[in-house]
Amino acid sequence: MTRRPSATPKQLGAHVPLPESPEKALLERVPNPHPDLRYLARFAVPEFTSLCPITGQPDFAHLVIDYVPGRWLVESKSLKLYLGSFRNKGSFHEDCTLAIAKRLVGLLAPRWLRIGGYWYPRGGMPIDVFWQSGPVPRGVWVPDQGVAPYRGRG
Repeated sequence: MTRRPSATPKQLGAHVPLPESPEKALLERVPNPHPDLRYLARFAVPEFTSLCPITGQPDFAHLVIDYVPGRWLVESKSLKLYLGSFRNKGSFHEDCTLAIAKRLVGLLAPRWLRIGGYWYPRGGMPIDVFWQSGPVPRGVWVPDQGVAPYRGRG
């Protein structure tokens, strides 16, 4: 059950335990004070974790989430709690990455969103997952995500 957002954050300034699952996490939004401007907001998550759905072993990724807000911004504490809740969820890399993108697009209705999931090797092979909602809006500067391809120790 996904809880509906409100414009007033309920978790900000309060002690909130890590949600049991992404589905139970309250992902919140706040009004964008500059909806007239087109700009990029970026969240870098270098220590994202989830569980392998087969073995239950931890998986690790560096996520980069870029979006061009419309009327709404994601409230960052709620985003941290939502992303942290994946630590308890067994999901394949592709599912985690795309579930995050879909949830953010559904919550925010951004002008544009892109996610890069740079996953560390499982079974000796890294899996990187990329998605974006469409073409970059005109006039928006989108820097490179800055995550080097996996090279192992070489």
